[in-house]
Amino acid sequence: MRIIGENIHILSPKVKEAIANRDRKFFQDLAVRQVEAGAWALDLNIGPQKKAGHEILPWLVEAVQEVVDVPLSLDTTNLAAIEAACEIVKQQPIINSTSAEAERLEKVPLVAAKYHTKLIALTMEAEGIPVSAEARVNIALEKLIPRCEEVGIPLDDLMIDPLVLTVKGCQEYVPECIEAVRILKVTGAGVQVGLSNVSNSVPNEMRPLINRVYCVMLMGAGLDTMIADPLDKQLKEFIRIVEQRDDSTAVGRLLLALHDAVAAQEQLSPDVVDMDDPEQVAIWKTVQILLNKVIYADSYLRV
Repeated sequence: MRIIGENIHILSPKVKEAIANRDRKFFQDLAVRQVEAGAWALDLNIGPQKKAGHEILPWLVEAVQEVVDVPLSLDTTNLAAIEAACEIVKQQPIINSTSAEAERLEKVPLVAAKYHTKLIALTMEAEGIPVSAEARVNIALEKLIPRCEEVGIPLDDLMIDPLVLTVKGCQEYVPECIEAVRILKVTGAGVQVGLSNVSNSVPNEMRPLINRVYCVMLMGAGLDTMIADPLDKQLKEFIRIVEQRDDSTAVGRLLLALHDAVAAQEQLSPDVVDMDDPEQVAIWKTVQILLNKVIYADSYLRV
């Protein structure tokens, strides 16, 4: 599983302050920590930055490139900022992102083709994000992939994102995203998601387990890449267990059973869960909300 480190994000007050102060060392330290923790690439999310983005993003790229040598994901809606960054980036970058909205789909793939970047393409139209896996896949098949082929972007450079939404308020979208990943794998394009979106608006202490369990389920569907927190050691342990097929612990055996159930398009059986083990019960209950089998409530996961 390839992780694009998510920690340089404008929604973080510390990141926002560091951008305002042009604190080079802050970003360099954060970049090094993520790469040392195993990040394959780093997402540089500066937000829209309509006025100063063309200056901020290249500055940030230069700062990060001084200390790490990994692909960079240029995460802003400001195309001028992206082009300025593409002029100085060392490794093939990732543009994050286009959607199927007419203006974005017209302009962003042209920039990706011009600079030979990878491109994250969101299964979203002007009307919003559809609930069903089939509708999201259709956006990719009918609009995103044809447009990228039209401008000469190789399929290997395209990363389709079926869009993870939060289990709190958008619960019906969550299992559909798993199915969208499964179907999109047959297109030949890469499939990627923003993992931590699944736990947005959930109490902070409950977010990590939701993210980790959903990660295992998405891996079962064939996910290639995720924007996530490489500093979450337990998330990486869940990934290791799945990738190495480590069944040496009871929790490991449960995670493998979950992964394999998703891969086989089957339901996880309660028979594989030790209901006397609080850790296994927490995983089981999390699976139930992620599959929309039980209506999400903070209290359900706390009990």
